This record gives sequence, C-alpha cells and structure tokens, in this order.
Amino acid sequence: MKKRSIWLIVAAAVAAIALSLVFIVDKVSVSASSIALAEQGWQANFSSALHPDAVKDGDLYITNENGEPVEVEMALNNNGKTVEIPQIPVGEYKLHIKKSALKGNLLKSLDVKEIAFSVQEEITALTSEEELKAYFAQLLALQKNSQQPGLFNNEGGAVEESAESGDASRDSSSGGEHSTTNNQVEGVDEADMVKTDGSFIYSISESQVIISDVRKPDAMTVASDIKFQEEMYPQQLFLSGDTLIVIGSRYSAIPFEDTVREFQPHIGLTSVFLYDISNPAEPQLIREFGTEGSLNSARLANNILYYVTNVYPDFWTLEEQSGVELRPHTYDSNDNNDLKPMPYENISILPGTMEGSYSIISAIDLAEPAQNTVSTKGFLGGSEQLYMTEESMYLTAAKYMPVDEENVEDDVRMSIWLPQLANTEIFKFTLDGTDVQFLSSSEVTGTLLNQFSMDEHNGYFRIVTTEGIAWDEAAPSKNHLFILDSGMKQVGSVEDLAKGERIYSARFIGDKAYMVTFKETDPLFVIDVSAPTAPKVLGELKIPGFSNYLHPLDENHLIGFGYDTKLEPVKDGEPRIVTGGMKISLFDVSDFSNPLEKDTEILGGPGTYSPLQYDHKALYIHPETDLFGFPVTLYGESDGAEVNFEAAGAMIYTITPEGITETANLMTASEMPYEDWETSVQRIVSIGDTLYTVANSEVKSYSADTFDLLQTLNF
Repeated sequence: MKKRSIWLIVAAAVAAIALSLVFIVDKVSVSASSIALAEQGWQANFSSALHPDAVKDGDLYITNENGEPVEVEMALNNNGKTVEIPQIPVGEYKLHIKKSALKGNLLKSLDVKEIAFSVQEEITALTSEEELKAYFAQLLALQKNSQQPGLFNNEGGAVEESAESGDASRDSSSGGEHSTTNNQVEGVDEADMVKTDGSFIYSISESQVIISDVRKPDAMTVASDIKFQEEMYPQQLFLSGDTLIVIGSRYSAIPFEDTVREFQPHIGLTSVFLYDISNPAEPQLIREFGTEGSLNSARLANNILYYVTNVYPDFWTLEEQSGVELRPHTYDSNDNNDLKPMPYENISILPGTMEGSYSIISAIDLAEPAQNTVSTKGFLGGSEQLYMTEESMYLTAAKYMPVDEENVEDDVRMSIWLPQLANTEIFKFTLDGTDVQFLSSSEVTGTLLNQFSMDEHNGYFRIVTTEGIAWDEAAPSKNHLFILDSGMKQVGSVEDLAKGERIYSARFIGDKAYMVTFKETDPLFVIDVSAPTAPKVLGELKIPGFSNYLHPLDENHLIGFGYDTKLEPVKDGEPRIVTGGMKISLFDVSDFSNPLEKDTEILGGPGTYSPLQYDHKALYIHPETDLFGFPVTLYGESDGAEVNFEAAGAMIYTITPEGITETANLMTASEMPYEDWETSVQRIVSIGDTLYTVANSEVKSYSADTFDLLQTLNF
C-alpha cells in the first residue's frame, strides 16, 4: 500500500512538472525573406538565440532544389539570433533547422522546421498567379504565430467672384519672382498644400482647390475653385508649366467578373488629377489616373512626376476564400477609368523582406500629360520614408525582428512595435525618365526619423538611425551613422553615440553631418563624412531644449527650430523634463570641434507649436533676403491646469550669421480659448514685394516693406 502511494505521488509530481513545462515552453519564431540576390546574400532572424555550434554540428544546414546538402559559408550574428549566408549561388534552397539548434532547446519549440528561399542574380518579375500566392502562403506560414508588428495591417459651396476675375489669363505683368517650396534636394520639387507661379496661389481648402488671383495684392480675387466628388480628398499639389497636379485620396468599389455580391468591398486609392491652367479662371481637367494604396510621398524632377503608394493586401483571407485578388489595382481615364489589377509582369519581390505589403512606384512625363503613358511598377516590400535625387530614389522600411517572449516583460509585450526590435531596410532605385529600376538593397541597425536622416553625396549614401528605447535603462538606446557605396555596401560608420537618447533631427550638408539627440539636454553632433570609410565626430554641443528641424543658413551656420525645455523639481523624486515654448537656435559651426549656440529666440510657453516642427515645407524663405517665417500658435505661461491660448498667425525673422531678429509679427489675438482652424495659417509665400499667408478659408496679403495688411480674401 505504501509503495503504491509513493508511486502515485511520484507520478503526480512528474505530471505536474510536465504540465508546467507546457506553459513555460518558449515558442521560437523565424523571419526570413523568400528572395535573395546572389551578391547580397541571405539571412534568417530568430526570436531566440541559437546554439553557437549549431552550424558546426549540422543542426542548421542548406539543401538545394534536389534535396542535396549544399556547402555554404554560414555564420551566426546579432547575439546568435541571425543566420547569415554572405554569398550563395543562384538557385532554389531550403534552410533546415533542428530543435537541437536552439539554445536551451528543452524549453523551446520551433514554429518552422525548414525555410525555402530563392537566390537570383537580380530581381525578376512575377510570371503567374501561383507564384504570387506562393509568396503570400509562405508569409502566412512564417508569420501566422509571430508577434511581428505590421502583420495583417489594413489599411463645398460656390465662391463669389468679382467682375475683375473673369479674365484670369496671364499677362506680361504676371509671374514675378516668388518663393518656392522648402525642398530637401535641389532640382527635386516636393508636393505641398500650397503652390504659386508668381501670379496665382493654388491652395487646398477642405475638399476643393482654390485658385487665387493675387496679381493685384490689394484687390485679390478667387479666380476659380476646383471641386471634387465627396469621396475624393485633395492632399498635395504640384505645378509644372501650364499643368496643375492635384494628388488626393478616394475610395472605389472593386469590380467583380462573377455574380453580383451582397457586399462589394471598397479599396483606398491615390488619385492624380491633371488640369490645364493656361487660363486659371477656367481650369480644364485633362486626365485622371490612380493607384491603389495610401500616398507615401511624391516628387517632381526633370518634369517627371513620381509618386509612391503603400498597399496592404488581405492575404490572410487565402485561408478562408478562393479567388482572392492579391494584386494592386490601377485606373486611368485614358482607359475608361476601369479599375484593373496590375499585370504580373509589373510586380517583383524585393530581396530581404517579407513585409506582406507593396510599394507601388508610378511615373509620368508631364511634357504631354494627356497622352504620355503612366508607368507603374509594384514591389513586394513595405516603404515608410522616401529620399530622392534626380537620378536615384531610396525607400526605407522598418524590419521588425522576432520577439523573444522569454525575455519580454508583459508591458513591453503589448507594445512590441517599439524601435528596439527593428532595423531599417533600404531599397535603391535608378531613375531614367519614367523608367524606374531596382538596383540594390541593404540593411542597417536601428530606425530612422524622417527623410532628413538620409542623403546622397558624391555617389555615397549616408543615413543616421536610433537603436533601442531611450527610457530602457537595461539596454539604453544609441545612435549610429552609416555610409554605403553606390552598390549599397556599407563602407564606414560612427556608432553608439549619445547612449540613452534618440535622434530628434538630422541634416547632411556636403562633407558634414549634423545630428541632434535628446533626453535631458540637446547634444548637437558635428560629424565629418568627407572620408566615407572613416567618418568621425568632430564636435558636440550640449544645450537645453532640442531642435526638430535643422536648416542650413550658410556653410558655417545652422538654424534649429524646436522646443525649449527645463528640469522641474519633483517632490521625493527625480526632476522631470518640461517642454516650454518654441525655440529658434542659431548654431555657429565654423569651428567644427567647438560648435556654439550663438543666438536663441523663444516664443510663447508650453503648448506653443508650429507646423514647421513636423513639416519642413512650412518654412518660408525669402529668395533674396535673410527673411525666414513660419506659421505658429502661441500659448502663454499658465499657473493652472488649463492652457492659455494667446494668438495664432505667422512670425517673420531676419536671421544672419550675426543673430536672430524679429522682423514682423503677423499674429492675431483671440478672445476664444482656442485657435480657429479655418483661419490658422498653413503656409507663407511671397511674390515680388508682397507677402501672403494662406489658411484653409482665407489668403491675406501684406506689404513686404512695412508688413501692413493689404487685404483679406475669404473663400
């Protein structure tokens, strides 16, 4: 009896241990691309560390399409979680993974036992529906149980015109010298909500585009307004000669060739409308075309319009439905506006990515906008930021690493999108007119802030990134600069800068890189990148506050636009950082080893903000003087919990190497406790000796000499 009891106790204990193991077993997930280029190699990322001898012991091995083992150079990187094959011949392969490859394999289980991938000399177009569905089927297999973020994403009245506005065609007095959009790259225009040709101002107002005749600054009129259907929302504008380009978003029903369905799904489209504005009083629609997806960004260079959209297909429905269309759609008024899926031969898979989303690149030569073909190519691989020169386009995407759930706290597990889990993929395309060709790709550690984190100079691509999370004391964030050659091979770097901080702004100017990081103070780093293989930090300046945007004044001076900050004491605790008013800084970098903050200007108190702090196109720069301006909303200091709204409008400053001087205050005070969105200034432009502020419902004209108000034109 006693023996039986003992065995029952032992059995129960064993069962309890086995049951507990079920709950603490760590599931290991893998992320890997199905496509690789021979010269760039291939890699697979694991959520948990592999045994350091996994390759040597044969627990990780490669076979070819015939199932035969293949001898390749294989290495473990990134804390033993990344399997990298630097070079491999063209062909079809599988990576085989034994459980014994996992470090601490007793308490781990594998999502997958093998991963198929293809190595090509260059990316090739798809050939069939089966090939596309095979890509998404593999994506589902790899990511179905993964914690990888980004998976399964889904993405009025008439205007009264004056008698003088009836004939708005251009005359010999029009087209004076005027300001332009604050673009990042010379020769590459960026889309914006306001454009001017020197005689007329084109602006987006709600769901319409207003064309204001400003040839007589004290007698402005609305030349015309362009209205759109209810589902169309204009977002961005370009001007190219006598052509106005309006880019917006809309929804459209997906056509079906089979029986009518009870619920017809709709997709989001980015639509492009081309108008003949040779007579701005009567703009004529000459063409409309569009591409599925949300607008990433658009550029105009050498009279070629380029725009990129992102599409997230419902590929997970493959498990539930048949006949799922996974190709993006396009349409063109030259083809009866029929919404059609892209041909397979116009779709390619980018190497090193399993994003499950498309980057669609479209281009059209505006020399003959009514007739020229719209070139559209789809690339499987997501995109977030865009940087472009006249010859090259770069798209970047965050590449999220699989999460090691064993080492992730519950609060972090719920927000695994955090940048400590991501690297950045960079895809380079060559531009030859409307012909866009993928050239090469690369991957760098960390994530980038915005388009100003990138630059191309003398054939080299430079990029700055932040790795990690600023408030993670166990693994503090750090910042890097990487330099890649024309083939996207890394040739130089400066790493591990400003630990515990993140990048708030960056700017590349010739052979120098400037980077602002922040946590408690604002370090401005000056980095010499003249020798691509050996970049080095020349100087560092620490000051209160931080800059969101850096703008070059001349070769020895930078202007920073951002916020003032201060440390506020907390009872029985660490001091906390409090954001104050908007701050303008003039940096003297003539001595690269000793950068100085030569002058500052602080506007308002906490709550003060400007569109310039998140959109560089809000900066006004006079073409001939040292005037700089921007829209701003001012809040004053407040002792209570409520904000203290004071005024909204625009400020103009004279900024020279000697200092910052307020030149004009175009602010409007209000008795209301908040700003009026309809009249809040969005952009500032100048034409000749007149300055204009443009809001959603009005344009105001001012003398550029006295800054006296000349007229308010209400829409």
